[in-house]
Parts: sequence; C-alpha cells; structure tokens
Amino acid sequence: MTTTATATKQFMTSEQLLNDWQGHRNLTRRVIEAFPEKELFEFSVGGMRPFAKLAVELIGIGGPALKGIVEGTMEAYNEEAFNPKTKEELLKKWDEETGVINHYFNLISEERFQETFNLFGEYEFPVYQNILYFVDNEVHHRGQGYVYLRALGIEPPFFWERF
Repeated sequence: MTTTATATKQFMTSEQLLNDWQGHRNLTRRVIEAFPEKELFEFSVGGMRPFAKLAVELIGIGGPALKGIVEGTMEAYNEEAFNPKTKEELLKKWDEETGVINHYFNLISEERFQETFNLFGEYEFPVYQNILYFVDNEVHHRGQGYVYLRALGIEPPFFWERF
C-alpha cells in the first residue's frame, strides 16, 4: 500500500497579491499621465466615459472598499465623492489612495481573505474575490484608456511594465 502525503501549498502570499495590484495601479497611473489634460477629461470613444471618470471610479473602489472590509462597514459606492478638475488633482488623489490601499490591505489577516463580505452592500463574495475584482476592473478600464490613447495618436505605456 502506498501512502501519499499531501500538503497545502500557497499559490501566492497576500504581500505578493498586494504587490501585483500595486503594479497594476502603477501602470494605470502612467496611463493617466500619458493623456493630455483636456482629453483626459473630455475624450471618449463610442459614448464611453472619459478616462478621468474611469480613474475616479477606481479611486472610489479600492481604498474605500478595503476600509469597509477592515472596519466591517457596508457603505454604498459613491463615485461622486471625488470630482477632480485637473490631471494634477487626479494624480494626487491616486497617490493618496495608494497609501490607503496599502494601510487597509495590510490589516486583513490571511483568514479574512476567505470570509464573505457584502461589498458596498451589493456584492457578497469572499474578500479575496472582491480584491481580484478590483484588479480585474482596473485592467478592464485601463484597456479602455489604451484604446483612447491610440485613437489620439499617443503610444500607451507597455502593458508588461508595471513596476
């Protein structure tokens, strides 16, 4: 009779997940920087929102959602809480949210990643799935930004250069 020992192996650590997410945020920040000021707030394709609005959505999700997870609060998503008028203002808030994300992410224990959380009172999934959604949503919107930049004749940053 053969006995096979099995061990649970972790695919990635929470630190690696945060670093991956922050790599995506770093790249999205460079996409914001690539836009001319006017086009950042006004240019769109096919009726989609301008990239500044997409970036504001991302700002309104990451930090506030992690804060809600850590504090156990289920406040509704509020995209109108921040309404920048300049690229500089948008980038400043983006950088501030990086610190907020780092702070709250690091307060989530490994066990909590498996707990179900009702994000914004609407999306009831395990914490890790909510975080993966934040990253997926950012990649999706950044792709829209790439289309906008190319339509404007601007070469976007290489998508693999996230750090």
